Amino acid sequence: MNFDALFLQQHALPTIPKVVQEVIDSFNNDRVSVEDIAQKLAADQVLSAKILRLANSSYYHVSRSIGTVDDAVLMLGFMTVRTLVVSTGLTNGFKNVSGFDLKKFWRYSMHTAVIAKWLSKQKKTNSDFAFTVGMMHAIGQLVMHAAMPEEMMEVDKIAGALDARRFDIESKSFGYNFADVGAELAVRWKFPDEFGTAIRCFPHPLEHDNFDPMAGIIHLAAWRSRAFEHDLTAEEMQATFPTEVAAKLNIRIDMILTDMPGISELSEGLESLVG
Repeated sequence: MNFDALFLQQHALPTIPKVVQEVIDSFNNDRVSVEDIAQKLAADQVLSAKILRLANSSYYHVSRSIGTVDDAVLMLGFMTVRTLVVSTGLTNGFKNVSGFDLKKFWRYSMHTAVIAKWLSKQKKTNSDFAFTVGMMHAIGQLVMHAAMPEEMMEVDKIAGALDARRFDIESKSFGYNFADVGAELAVRWKFPDEFGTAIRCFPHPLEHDNFDPMAGIIHLAAWRSRAFEHDLTAEEMQATFPTEVAAKLNIRIDMILTDMPGISELSEGLESLVG
């Protein structure tokens, strides 16, 4: 299936609630009203309940119980709440994809997100941005599986969803890979340009004319998240570490393997995001 035809398959595209789209639009609006967004969130009972559950989770270590969306915005900050809303909208957008382990996929994506957020904090870049890109960096896989399940099953036989060879095999098979699809989805959802750039470039961040630091961070975070899913040993991680990308970011392997908290600790409290 060619690239444009993929996006004509309406059943393959996730359904994004109106309020989530409005929150995505706020990325491009510096004058957005925090109160207006909070009011819209409060009107969506399912979404607001999930936001409150996440806001009260151990992940955010808040000092008191958060009872309303207004409280969540006040306590956590608009950027964090916006990140939660978009992430929740993404995970709820796909209810079922034939032959695809959604729970495992979103767990991997969530782990990529929290690792990217931690790395961004170390590099003093936008950690909420890193978390959101981490959550959606592989969403193109879901679109491709939903649009052309038989073709993707053939790819699965060669390289599974979390196989690092996946990008190149998809590119050879179709002329594009899931990062290209995810980047186009970001454009269609009207995310800022830098979201699409990071997603498109993350598989091979050094092969683009202008190195995108966020793409590099997502590349490292995805590598570590895959290593977690594959239960790699320290020696195996040493052997597969993306040395050149890390060097470009001035990130040492011991920063990830030794300094960084464990992935279970980084993601503690976010279970309901992928539940």
